[in-house]
Amino acid sequence: MALDRWIALMLLGVCMVYGYTAWFTMDSSLAPFMQRNPIWPSTFPKVLSIIGMACALFILLGFEQAEEKEKDIDYRRLWEYHLGQAVMLLALMVAYALCLRPLGFLGSTTAFLFLGAFILGERKYVTMLIIALIAAGSIWYLVQEVLGIYMRPFPGFIGG
Repeated sequence: MALDRWIALMLLGVCMVYGYTAWFTMDSSLAPFMQRNPIWPSTFPKVLSIIGMACALFILLGFEQAEEKEKDIDYRRLWEYHLGQAVMLLALMVAYALCLRPLGFLGSTTAFLFLGAFILGERKYVTMLIIALIAAGSIWYLVQEVLGIYMRPFPGFIGG
């Protein structure tokens, strides 16, 4: 089996566990007044799990097969790909998750976007910083003000 099908099989397993959690465990702890709402907190995870399972099955069953076989990933030559960038991005994601509380949303998200673009090879530092600040500020504003969900914008020592 090709590498893309193995990845799709693993993704299918993750989506099935995620879907099981969304369908059966998240809704059991809802308050009675929320059970009559048309949209529950588990609605989006349910939709994501269904879409993820459909995409994984689409790849597993081979509907997306390209005509040219030379574009497939050769697992015997993985060292020729940009694995360093992928590993650094994964480490950056873990660092982002760990820094959300101590640095606040705006600082950690701006740093994550800036450093992620740097890892991927972008070198226009001023543009990267402006885009990262606008994106982080926009997301914070939408979540905080529009949705009404509190997110600590600044580090705790500043008063966030």
